[in-house]
Amino acid sequence: MASCDVCVVRNRAICSALDSRELSALNAIGRTRMLEAGESLIWEGEDSVLVANVIDGVLKLSTNTEDGREQIVGVVYPSDFIGRPFGGTTGHGVTALTEAEVCVFSRRDFDAFAREHPALEHKLLERTLGELDRTRRWMLLLGRKSASEKMASFLVEMSERLTGSGCRVDPASPNRRILTLPFSRQQIADVLGLTIETVSRQFTRLRNEGVIDIPSRREVAILDFDGLVAEAG
Repeated sequence: MASCDVCVVRNRAICSALDSRELSALNAIGRTRMLEAGESLIWEGEDSVLVANVIDGVLKLSTNTEDGREQIVGVVYPSDFIGRPFGGTTGHGVTALTEAEVCVFSRRDFDAFAREHPALEHKLLERTLGELDRTRRWMLLLGRKSASEKMASFLVEMSERLTGSGCRVDPASPNRRILTLPFSRQQIADVLGLTIETVSRQFTRLRNEGVIDIPSRREVAILDFDGLVAEAG
């Protein structure tokens, strides 16, 4: 495993709570792993055997309905923590949407390390509470917001959470941002609880209103970020 000192998410991940000696000990029990788009890391319903920090890329959290349909229930980004520490079974699968790099730990080794390092446990609690807050906001989005508000909220969140090449801010115009979405139109529809036709109509409407442009199938140029935030409600 590469040194934590050169990790690009070092200051944003849960391990930011550790000093250099503690990082060396954590480094000794982990390993980096590369995932291809579409490759799964964790499977729904299985025993929790590993946890991981996302270093690069975007992954989806998904579950399946009784009739075999997939529902995307969350998305994780660089510096996010995935997996279920301290035992239990996993309630959702984790699959790479893009090429991804993750820092993987045996769940048992990580549990033992966390028990000996209260600062890391504190960071885990902070992350858990933050994820709970995002889940509550997502419940509001799915349950109460209109299709136009859902689409705008989705694009605002992508612009805030995608990093590096995923979201580029125009230095000449901070209100303009270029997103490279890791989602197909169908996946966006699944995430937002809409039909693919509704998603396409909302993209067209936002483009016609001058809020966004669509240079390619996977790129969205936000031309008026403040207007998009207002649209999100």
